[in-house]
Amino acid sequence: MQISPKNSRASSAKKTLVLAIGAAAVLAICLTYFGKSHSDTGKKAAGPENQMLTVQGDKLFVPAESPLRKRLLVAEVATASPLHNVDIPGVVEADPAATVNILPPLAGRLIELKVKLGDTVNANQVVAVINSPDLGQAYADADKARDALELTKRALQRGEGVNAAGANAAKDLEQIKSNYNQALAEFTRAEERLKTLGANNDGPAQESKKRLLTITTPVAGTVTALNYGLGSYINDPTATLITVANLDHVWVTANVPENLISVLHAGQSADVTLDAYPGQTWQGKLTSVSAVLEPDTHRNKARISFRNTDGRLKPNMYANIRLATTQAGKLVVPTSALLMNNDSITVFVETAPWTFLRHTVTTGSEDGDHVNILSGLNTGDRIVVQGGVLIND
Repeated sequence: MQISPKNSRASSAKKTLVLAIGAAAVLAICLTYFGKSHSDTGKKAAGPENQMLTVQGDKLFVPAESPLRKRLLVAEVATASPLHNVDIPGVVEADPAATVNILPPLAGRLIELKVKLGDTVNANQVVAVINSPDLGQAYADADKARDALELTKRALQRGEGVNAAGANAAKDLEQIKSNYNQALAEFTRAEERLKTLGANNDGPAQESKKRLLTITTPVAGTVTALNYGLGSYINDPTATLITVANLDHVWVTANVPENLISVLHAGQSADVTLDAYPGQTWQGKLTSVSAVLEPDTHRNKARISFRNTDGRLKPNMYANIRLATTQAGKLVVPTSALLMNNDSITVFVETAPWTFLRHTVTTGSEDGDHVNILSGLNTGDRIVVQGGVLIND
């Protein structure tokens, strides 16, 4: 089959027209796209009032019309003195002011013991009887002093009568008066000694009775120590016979380490727990803080006073004392102000109105939604505490 020259020319013209229309369409699309892009770019760069923020060296500036100004919250770094609870070991103790160690005033044999360990006693109650030869000697001294006093008294009466009649010299009367005064002083001393021993010398008594020394307790309370058994011979006047303690009030004594002494003060609140009563807490205040440290442990004794009429707090019970101590003032910021950048923690510090500089900080302990700042900020710094993530690169 043969194609005529006329048909060949028509086909070639048709192809040229299609290519021209396609090229025109591509050109129109390109002009539309690039023209719009150029227009948008020009509009965005038209004015700084439509920018979110600008970079000025190492600082960020938020323009006046930026919507970020409504989303950033700037506040001053706060200084706080956070409370810190410390647990300190302690022990229940009887109040020394209400504890009496009863000492035997004279040597002798313990022939009666009228109380047992743990007994409750009243003031002036007889607790023991001692057969003491020394007491008999004290009675004998008082009897001799009484007899000497009577003798010198009669001599004084005679001397005054003779002197009134002019039969003796004045110096003789003075000697008689001196003898009487000395006898009176000796009798007074002997009587006072018997009173100190708790003995009574109002009248004559059998010799065996005068040897019995009655021991009484000066205070009411509980017998907490009994150091001699019935029939024991007591020859040490410095050794305690019986200890009586009034346990209506007791102390809980905290043994405070040396590094915590500076935060202690009288009136400080304390919570006390004991192993004997799980789940129960006694709330009190420091009654006293010792002025000296214990030489063997280098701990300070801080005492809390409690009423103990029910007797539940028993001396020598172990206790745990929780004290709320105030730490030194620290810089505190909200956790929302912290931003993570690689391996560092940063915050934005306002150096001028709406101008911010990034600071790397070192953080300490957290307390709720706040954290202590150890370094990187100063008191009075203003930082972004909310919305900082919006300007974080």
